[in-house]
Amino acid sequence: MADLHNKKNEQEGKETVEFFRDLDKEALNIEGFLEKNAKVLSIGFGILIVAVLGWFGYQQFILGPKNEEATKSYLSAQKNLAEGKEDLALGGKSVANPGFLGTFDQYGSTKAGKLAAYNAGLIEFKKGNYQKAYDLLDKFSSGNKVLVALKYGAMADCLSNLNKSDDALAMADKASSASDDAYTSYYFTKKAGMLALALKKNADAKKYFAAIDEKYQDYDNGQSDAFIEMTKYY
Repeated sequence: MADLHNKKNEQEGKETVEFFRDLDKEALNIEGFLEKNAKVLSIGFGILIVAVLGWFGYQQFILGPKNEEATKSYLSAQKNLAEGKEDLALGGKSVANPGFLGTFDQYGSTKAGKLAAYNAGLIEFKKGNYQKAYDLLDKFSSGNKVLVALKYGAMADCLSNLNKSDDALAMADKASSASDDAYTSYYFTKKAGMLALALKKNADAKKYFAAIDEKYQDYDNGQSDAFIEMTKYY
């Protein structure tokens, strides 16, 4: 049974990062990177991750909810988010519409409540409230390593936008090793490398891109060689 459960989690991670990879093709453009700084690079990720979380919410909370009321509250907020009603999805202003904030406040010990904090953090990120976003994301925890990696990646984006560049790089590094999933590790290793390069930390950047060249060639299409070369001149 344990092996079956592990295989299921592994398959879910693979399906999710494949979806993630399709949405994130533009981030692989080397020329585009040279025209952007670390802060700009971070913004797209925070927005992108909202779509991924909708899929995880279905997998973890519709199929096997532990707390019916928490799940109902979460799904109501998720519906508003899917319809583009971000203020209603965020909620927290009335009992009638708890939203993600209210769901976390009332059911923070449940899985649905914790994921609500995550979603609330991403909405605050889109609104430009980076410290609020960071604090909410920091309250999320999960046994799903892919989700934990995504959490650290989003927190890195918050730190970058708070002009805490060194902390952002450290958090991206943490994201790169948080998951056993190869593509997730590749994605955040590359993100850390790009942040390091933008911060002129060329030695660190070379370390990340060399790790990609060694471990994740199947995902990188040979681009790590070009990035390693860039560390000599950029």
